[in-house]
Amino acid sequence: MKRSLLTLIPVGLAFFGSGGAAAGAPPITARQVIERIQKNVGIPWQAETVDTFKAGDPDTPVTGIATTFMATMEVLQRTAASGKNLIIVHEPVFYNHRDETAGFETDAVYKAKRAFIAQHGLVIWRFHDHWHAHKPDGVLTGMTHALGWEKYQRSANEPLYVLPETTLERLAADLRNRLKIRAIRVIGDPGMKLTKAGLSMGASGADAQIKALERDDVEVLLIGETTEWETIAYVRDAVTEGKRKALILLGHVPSEEAGMEYCARWLKTFVTEVPIEFIPAGEPFWGPK
Repeated sequence: MKRSLLTLIPVGLAFFGSGGAAAGAPPITARQVIERIQKNVGIPWQAETVDTFKAGDPDTPVTGIATTFMATMEVLQRTAASGKNLIIVHEPVFYNHRDETAGFETDAVYKAKRAFIAQHGLVIWRFHDHWHAHKPDGVLTGMTHALGWEKYQRSANEPLYVLPETTLERLAADLRNRLKIRAIRVIGDPGMKLTKAGLSMGASGADAQIKALERDDVEVLLIGETTEWETIAYVRDAVTEGKRKALILLGHVPSEEAGMEYCARWLKTFVTEVPIEFIPAGEPFWGPK
């Protein structure tokens, strides 16, 4: 689905100072937090969007905010244990892009998750479309920072980098260590020397991934995930044909999660009444030793 810290968006609400809300002010609600996000994100708010409340009462007073890539049960438990009750999540809560739950009413996993949310008074709001549309893309900003590639980025809103010369194997090892990936996968010649990298976050789809690989300024493409008979098959053929192309599959979570860590830092510039924390969902995969 579809950076180094850059200049942060100014607060713009003089009523709130660095010390928090004015004395005697009513608690900020989840709805009011989202209204501030809408004012500060810097782009017109779209009527058709998945960026909506997914669970809980929007008028709930907020005790604290957790940003996360995915509101897994573990993230819900950690949020509740920390005393926070508003979760700002990047990806769906209920197992499909639009969080459509009609087919889950009798599902035990879904029911347990819903019950936990209600029991702990949690409110969940998704921040996907407009965080990507923010200038620069909020997820790309966070990922570029996590990679340590700010000085190699061609422009702030472009996922293209010119790296110091390295080999595909060394690059893959560095990415694994920086992003703490257990299940990284690579296609290409391990000894291929390269400098030109592209980043295609999340599940951008084969069309976008292949178009990126067609570019002369992309020798290796870092992606989140893809169907194995599409982009992966394309790169396998390119390598067999002797083209200087390679693919590194980071996994969907590692390819975007740092964007929600940056989101927590961004939110702190205009929401000062309550604590804000990034809670990682983490990579779901592991392999046998």
